[in-house]
Amino acid sequence: MQSIIVAYSNPEDAKKIRSILVRNGMPVLSACLSGAQVLSRTGSLEEGIIVCGYHLRDMIYRDLADNLPPGFQMLLITSSSRISGETMPDNVVFLSTPLKVSEMLQSLQLMMGDLRVRRKKKNGKPAQRNEKEKQLIEQAKAILMERNHMTEPEAHRYLQKCAMDSGTKVSETAEMILLLASPG
Repeated sequence: MQSIIVAYSNPEDAKKIRSILVRNGMPVLSACLSGAQVLSRTGSLEEGIIVCGYHLRDMIYRDLADNLPPGFQMLLITSSSRISGETMPDNVVFLSTPLKVSEMLQSLQLMMGDLRVRRKKKNGKPAQRNEKEKQLIEQAKAILMERNHMTEPEAHRYLQKCAMDSGTKVSETAEMILLLASPG
């Protein structure tokens, strides 16, 4: 289960960000005021996202990012001028202030998707398709090959790309193509 920890030195800022996330259905575990609190909370978790400002009560974002367990990412929200010229650590995504709530939510959704992909790769178990899903995919590829003059690999890549872009399974994308292609 992915968890979000909000970390700001100002309790009001932490409360506001936490409230926005909870109202939008994000799984917020807690709000922290210091890096030590964040590291304490992450100690028992496998993965998650830390939403934080540049400076916490006891450290800056970079110190926290360097000490996070491997399954964690950070969404840093601060002004561009504060980090100009800095190279972001690999586990940090940056959003500039003034903050747009929609951008924050989209960034978090992408980060959560990335964590899911990493978890699947780590487990080494690719998703298994049932026969119905396999048939849907084959039928959709046949339509793409016939109507759009694609090769089988091109049709398969097209299905995969559409699925990734829309955040759906390949079989769901195939089903949508079949629905759109059906007469009536």
